[in-house]
Parts: sequence; structure tokens; C-alpha cells
Amino acid sequence: AVAAPERTQRDISMKRILTILIATLISVFVFFHFGLLDGWVQSVTAILIVFIIAFLFTTVAANAIAIVGTNPVSGMTLMTLILSSLVLVSVGLSGTTGMTAALVIGGVVCTALSMAGGFITDLKIGYWLGTTPRKQEAWKFLGTFVAAATVAGVMIILNKSYGFVGEGALVAPQANAMAAVIQPLMTGGQTPWMLYFCGAALALVLTSIGVPALAFALGMFIPMELNAPLVVGGLVAWFVSNRSKDEGLNKARFDRGTLIASGFIAGGALMGVVSAILKFIGVDWFLSGWASSNAAEWTGLAMYLVLIGYFAWHTLRAKKEDN
Repeated sequence: AVAAPERTQRDISMKRILTILIATLISVFVFFHFGLLDGWVQSVTAILIVFIIAFLFTTVAANAIAIVGTNPVSGMTLMTLILSSLVLVSVGLSGTTGMTAALVIGGVVCTALSMAGGFITDLKIGYWLGTTPRKQEAWKFLGTFVAAATVAGVMIILNKSYGFVGEGALVAPQANAMAAVIQPLMTGGQTPWMLYFCGAALALVLTSIGVPALAFALGMFIPMELNAPLVVGGLVAWFVSNRSKDEGLNKARFDRGTLIASGFIAGGALMGVVSAILKFIGVDWFLSGWASSNAAEWTGLAMYLVLIGYFAWHTLRAKKEDN
């Protein structure tokens, strides 16, 4: 008799995984064919692009997050948009419909990449803690459904509260970059292939000299009002992780700083959603007169400095772990 696998090696059966995968692909195909595209050729082409690129790129994302701890979602999503736009144009799809189809394909692939990278991290932590992978996988499906419904609602609220275009709209530099990539491909404009090749060559040069290409690229197209805090954060990270000659202590401080920064990011995002919900339901607590005064600017700057000071102080309290 075949011995039963250990508890920490039990996964959801491949039959169930394939069933869910096929059902998901059929759902996406139905959306493409009956909700967006006209012909069978275009719908089949779109679903094949989703399946092939997602299958290949999720492997890369999972491998990258497991080895180096970073997930190149942005780059692979932009590559997906370029490839899908070229293929869709070749089957006669262009204009607004073509751009919408390419964005939907990019959204599906981007979500798959993010989920793959995040789940690999979950499985890694679960392995260290001794959890059962099958339970993690089952709850991951439930979390996916809840997250999808939540994100859809949040996007609707953000759009109705602030909008994404026009004056006072939310800044969406990554979305604008994606639009700039697919628009010339779908509308017949001139595609800046030379600039793409220059960017690829620049990324290779930066990597060869030890400069993070992704951070450098983000700094080039993100607006200054968003870029300045990133620079300040990088300076704080450099400060706290280079105060000691003990590399182990520096690493402990950097790890604690990363954890605290992640909490600030999550908290800021949650409060942004709360602010959008308040505006959506008509609760206006924004003090326009105070916000436009010099006192408000100085108060904001003082609180920003206090936040930076707290960040550095709490991070420098980290102690090296004894192995």
C-alpha cells in the first residue's frame, strides 16, 4: 500500500485545481466573447493570450519572489500589454475595443502574477511554521473571492469620489504608462520602439553596476509629489542600515524598518479608502480654509519630521538575532 503523505506535504488535488482553472478560463472567455469582442477568432485569441502568458509569467514571478524576494509585476504587465496588443492588432482588433481588451488581458495577468508571488511567500512562511499546504490553498481561494469583491467596490468608490482623470483626480502614473504603451499600437500611431530598446539597454547597464533598475525606472516616471517621499524613505533606510559596523545588526535594523514601512503603507492605504468612503457618503470633514493656510503647511511638515524621527528611532532599537 502507498503510504499517505505527511500532513505538511498534503495539497489540493490536481484534479480540483484543473477544474477551477478551466472554469476560470471559460468565465473569462464568456466575458470576452459576449461582453467585449465580436468574433470567435478574436475571443479565442484573447483567451489564448491570457492562458499562455499567465502560465509562463506566473512561473517567473513565483521563482523571482522565492529567490530574490521581489516580484517584477510592473515590467511583466507592460510586456503583456505590448505582446497582447501586437497579437490583437494582427487579428483585426484595434481602437477603443482593442485597448479595453488589452487592458483586461493585462489586468488578468497582473492579478495572476501578484497572487502567485504573494502565495509563494505564504507557502514559505507556512513551511517554516509547519502548516498544512492544503488548508492554506483552500483559504487562499476564499481570500481571492473576498479580495476581488472588495477591490471592485473600492475602485468604484474611488472613481465616484475623486475620479482618475481631470482636476483633483487621483494620480495614476502606472496606468498612464500602460495607456502610453498600448495607445499607439491600437490607434495606428508611431510606437517608440527605439525608446523601448534604450530603456532595456539602460536597465542592463544599471543592473551591471549594481543600481536597482526598477527603482531607477520608477523614479523617472512617477510625479515629484509621489517621488519625494520615496527619496526620503530611501535616505532613512540608508541611515538606519549603515549606523553600525556589525552587518548582522544593520540587517536586523533594515528588516525592522521594512516591516514598519509596510505597516505605514497598509495604514495609509486603508485611511485613503476611509477618506474616499466618507466623501462618497457626503461627510465633509475637510477644512479648506485651514488647509490653505501657512499654519497647516508648517504643521504638516512638523508631523512629517516627527514621523521620520519615530521611524528612525524605532528601527535603530532592533537587535541582532542570535543564531
